[in-house]
Amino acid sequence: MSGERVKRRLAAILAADVASYSRLMEANEEGTLAALRAVRRELGDPKIAEHRGRIVKTTGDGLLAEFASVVDAVRCAVEVQREMITRNAAAPAERRIEFRMGINVGDIIIEDGDIFGDVVNIAARLEALAEPGGICVSDRVHADVVGKLDVGFEDLGEQLVKNISRPLRTYRVTLGASSRAALPVGASLPLPDKPDKPSLAVLPFQNMTGDAEQEYFVDGMVEEIITALSRIRWLFVLARNTSFTYKGQAVDVKQVGRELGVRYVLEGSVRKAGGRVCITAQLIDALTGTHLWADRFDGSLEDVFDLQDKVASNVAGVIEPALQAAETARSANRPTADLTAYDLYLRAYAMALSSATQIYEELRLLEQAIYRDPRYGPALAYAAICYLRLLIYDRSEHPEADALKGLDFARRALEVGGDDPGILANAALALAYFGEDIRAAMGLVDRALTFNPNFGRGWFISGVVRIWAGEPDIAIEHIETALRLSPRARVGMALFSIGQADFLSRRFNEAVPMLLLAIQEDQSFPLAYRFLAACYAHMGRFGEGRQIVERLRAITPGVMHDASFLRNPEHRELFLSGLRLAADEAR
Repeated sequence: MSGERVKRRLAAILAADVASYSRLMEANEEGTLAALRAVRRELGDPKIAEHRGRIVKTTGDGLLAEFASVVDAVRCAVEVQREMITRNAAAPAERRIEFRMGINVGDIIIEDGDIFGDVVNIAARLEALAEPGGICVSDRVHADVVGKLDVGFEDLGEQLVKNISRPLRTYRVTLGASSRAALPVGASLPLPDKPDKPSLAVLPFQNMTGDAEQEYFVDGMVEEIITALSRIRWLFVLARNTSFTYKGQAVDVKQVGRELGVRYVLEGSVRKAGGRVCITAQLIDALTGTHLWADRFDGSLEDVFDLQDKVASNVAGVIEPALQAAETARSANRPTADLTAYDLYLRAYAMALSSATQIYEELRLLEQAIYRDPRYGPALAYAAICYLRLLIYDRSEHPEADALKGLDFARRALEVGGDDPGILANAALALAYFGEDIRAAMGLVDRALTFNPNFGRGWFISGVVRIWAGEPDIAIEHIETALRLSPRARVGMALFSIGQADFLSRRFNEAVPMLLLAIQEDQSFPLAYRFLAACYAHMGRFGEGRQIVERLRAITPGVMHDASFLRNPEHRELFLSGLRLAADEAR
């Protein structure tokens, strides 16, 4: 075994390459090489030397440098990227030289002037994650630098990258106000900071009809979509006059996200065939380029304005749950330390989507969010829903006390929620279940739908409250509207509610398949078993009823259940009498 010791030292590693290098070379080899040499000579090499760095090696489109200080490495990268903003201001977009940079820090191996090790490999992977003109750093770099330089950081969560087995906690450096000061008069403004809630830009749809006269229809439809999406209170939607600056341009979605400071982009196109028109739309995560949702809509050009309204309402209806799911997944992947109220709320919401067994954990997260912000309406309203779920899933150890807590959270949510449709609808559902005036609850959810008529969950809650109020047929119409607006949402509760409405209308044969499907999706939901058992009992199908009661007893100790949420006395008696009959037959 060799006695030669491996040489190691602690260093900060900066990896950089040129974005779209192949495209630039294909368009103009000599010009691109000359421009790169000038940037290296006039900017890159002097900056690295100024900050006590060493260029380890270069490739045709990139370089690797090491620094003794991680602060120096980040400061060097920031100054280069800020200067490149100035240099690129007057250049056509297709000829701009834009660098992507990644920075990591740790123990490296030195051999013959070259450097090796995981630290180097990870810096290269971070560079690949960076956007053109951007800098990505590891969590250790972030910890060492935060607060020491005039920059901000955006937490990108944990990223899986090629040939690295473990996820990498990654941050994007936001260049901040200093880049604005560095710009000359007439230069492009630097990238805007993202707002403090999910943000979306709706780009002008492509008119592929071959008919310039249809341009008004295409633009009008996009404006209708923007208006519809603007009703989603938790979503920041850019105004038309901002997003329409991209009209007629071939755009890169990631670039749009950077330039407009938005997380999500909606784009689409319109085609015409004969007297019909086909509209496609897709929702994209501007940070990663991932497609979150896509759909198409067809209609007659004779009814262009009706079609315009239909597309706008459908797009708005399906985008809200798609965005909610994306934001929830993004938050759930973050570590638990020092989360904002919004992230705590999303973590609780993510648990509700996956299981009904963690309601107390959801409440713990929500209480942390409310402690951080006692006037955080969404968390207050969702806490009320969690107490409702404790009761209907038979998981409450103190039902009367939990009902009072749920009422308190719902009332507090209404005090601070203003006209937020989500808060109004969730508070209405909780108030109705816990025994408040059912007509007042219906008024609240109707108000929510006035503010956002494309709110799928609002239509679902409206249906549920109307079942409890004794209006099952209207309830089914509202729940079916919710399913049209949110076709990809979990449908178990919607199917249960339709089955419940059919049961209360004595349409037992129609209720059975709905209730069976609801149980198939959520086998831990006691109320679905209870309604199905009561339904079988009224139909005289006692053998099947006994099987359902046995399955019910496997998940909860009692067969009977409080039915005070059903305000119609005949409906309440129909349910309870069927349940008693089913329980008696199962003894």
